[in-house]
Amino acid sequence: MDMVMKWSQNEKETECGRGGGGGGAATSELSLLGSDQVLAILYYLPVQAVISFGLTCHRFRQLAETDALWAYICTREWGSMAVQAWPAVGKERGGWKRVYRQMLFLKTVSWHRFHQEDLWPTQRASHSMVAVAGKVAVYGGGCAGGRHLDDTWVAPLPSQIGDGVGWQQICVGIPSGRFGQSCTVVQEALVMFGGINDKGTRQCDTWVNLGISGHGSSSWQLLEVVSSPPSRGAHSGCYGGDKKVVIYGGIGSDGLRLGDTWMLDLAESPATWHEVITPVAPMPRSGHTLTWIGGKRMVLFGGRGTHFEVLNDVWVLDMEDDFPSWVELRACELQPVQDAPVPRAGHSATLIFGGRILIYGGEDARRFRKGDVWVLDPSAGVQICSSSSCIPNFSQRSDNSIGNKLARRFWKKLKQWGQPPSKRSFHGACALDSGHSILVFGGMVDGEIMPAATAGLDFDSELYMLQLVP
Repeated sequence: MDMVMKWSQNEKETECGRGGGGGGAATSELSLLGSDQVLAILYYLPVQAVISFGLTCHRFRQLAETDALWAYICTREWGSMAVQAWPAVGKERGGWKRVYRQMLFLKTVSWHRFHQEDLWPTQRASHSMVAVAGKVAVYGGGCAGGRHLDDTWVAPLPSQIGDGVGWQQICVGIPSGRFGQSCTVVQEALVMFGGINDKGTRQCDTWVNLGISGHGSSSWQLLEVVSSPPSRGAHSGCYGGDKKVVIYGGIGSDGLRLGDTWMLDLAESPATWHEVITPVAPMPRSGHTLTWIGGKRMVLFGGRGTHFEVLNDVWVLDMEDDFPSWVELRACELQPVQDAPVPRAGHSATLIFGGRILIYGGEDARRFRKGDVWVLDPSAGVQICSSSSCIPNFSQRSDNSIGNKLARRFWKKLKQWGQPPSKRSFHGACALDSGHSILVFGGMVDGEIMPAATAGLDFDSELYMLQLVP
């Protein structure tokens, strides 16, 4: 990118190599390249470099505005499935560069409530909800009276807003009832760990379901593992790449919040849990989220800390190298401090297209439930650490201001249209394959206020779709 910026500067001096003095040999050579050759270079450049390159002269601007180039950039940045699912309005009116802007500057979400046919999962919260093999699966959770649930339900992922959703209960009683467990998709298998039953007992068992995809039995099987993390519930887990599951934190058997990181390697035989030791780590917490963003990187957000305070810090666990590391991320100084969600726990954090995370709902320190929607872009974060050798940014960015109009933002709050659900916490959420839509089911919602209570509490069983729209 530095070479491109140098070319850009030289091109301004030589008008794309057609006159002027002192431009430099590199510029003249670039100007002699054919259009196809220049485009082949632009296909490999970051977006801001493409923008900067197009500002140098009329010829290069035409090349940098080529619709085929921006169609490729959209697919490269957001993924082919997300681009195909995006509404066609941008493609028809302004070409692929407009589509890129729309997908970058997400502004609005549209809510739709699904009709659930016949039987469906009962009201619940702190349950597991995942999308796997073209289906959505729900397991367990807690319900009114502090009781746990032990049922597993599946339904085909809806393809259109008007579709009804037909649930099927595929097993009950196994695993034993619990809430606050983690459930992770590994290829087409579900891997569940821990949780809390209605007697307050924390679990440390690991279960696998290989049949949701339709291959084999749909029942859960207890996984024989070497060692195991301490018993816990209200922790968070996600995929860690290379057939690995990662969990962090939660509430242990002694009622204290935990701050440890563990990894289950399913490629080993027998499968083995390993504690992940890092120089620094987030403070102990529960009710937080851990979201895989690709490769071997995961993002942690929010939760409730040791002193029952709620948090809104962001951390990245990077396991790409031999020595894993936790690094805290914050917005750059150019983004106002108020442009960030308030501290919360019991929210959902779902990966959408472009490696971004959609945060919805949760509850604050006073247990007031939230209904706001935010997008977190880890690639726009600045690393915070005490070491002088720490890399300053999570992703490489140019200090040049050219093209900053298309720069990513660490936090962005989205407007809501349609039929938004009531404010909620400890609900379930999962993304459709394109990362363009998210399903939300259940959770704690505001209910009737009982005597001597400061707030009412109820459980929900509605199914909603949140769509990202231009």
